Amino acid sequence: MDVEQLFPQLAAHRKETVRLHPRVGRPTSRDSSVGGPLLWPVEEPWPVCPEHEGSPMVPVVQIHRGCVPDVVPFPADCDLLQVLWCPRKHSGHRWVLPLLKWRSADAVGRVLEIPPSPSDPVANYVPRPCVVHPDRVTEYPYWDLPDALWDELEQPFLDLAEDTGWDYQGHLSTAPGTKLVGYPGWCQDPDWPECAGCGRRMEHLLTVESTEADAVSRHAWTPVEERDTPSEGPGLILGDLGGVYFFECLTCPERPFTYRYDCS
Repeated sequence: MDVEQLFPQLAAHRKETVRLHPRVGRPTSRDSSVGGPLLWPVEEPWPVCPEHEGSPMVPVVQIHRGCVPDVVPFPADCDLLQVLWCPRKHSGHRWVLPLLKWRSADAVGRVLEIPPSPSDPVANYVPRPCVVHPDRVTEYPYWDLPDALWDELEQPFLDLAEDTGWDYQGHLSTAPGTKLVGYPGWCQDPDWPECAGCGRRMEHLLTVESTEADAVSRHAWTPVEERDTPSEGPGLILGDLGGVYFFECLTCPERPFTYRYDCS
């Protein structure tokens, strides 16, 4: 279905995203993965949680620049994105505590083969090792749709659903699942952060979701290879099947990052 032919007003809000489609496998530290081993230098200290007396963090996402399209804004001197978090509940919010790191794969040298294990992790906060299958798709805003445009298009959206069964929110707008760039997979109202350094709105870099699609969105977003035999994924349960969203400032040289939590 051609979304922009149906709703030309959305063309200006088009974004490209890369869905990762994590599926349980046996990735190595040289692979892009969700929950797989990281290409981590043996001489570099493994990240630990500042709240839980040095409890080790766990690998969540590793992405090599060569496996994703150019839509992902890697720093000029880096070709590897690594995300970890502490898989325990934390004071004030009860969610994971994340860390994001860019690096050059060629500069790693000897690799840390067996990282330290976390103490007392929440089982559903530790992703199962998964290989990824990057898929570049086009998406449009739902929660981020401007109010004026929502007022203009709400009835046409309803008419389309009644006439065809295609729901704008679930089938045609923002891609679900773990993905890079594009729109965050908000379950609730958007909460875009501003950079503490320059004051500009930060850019969405990564969404890590509990599921790849819900009962509605899987009709449109499930890969054809999995329509009859769904693959096993990372097995995350974040909040009430929500997600963690990572944001970066692309203006400040040090590329500061922050994150948001969201649950359905």
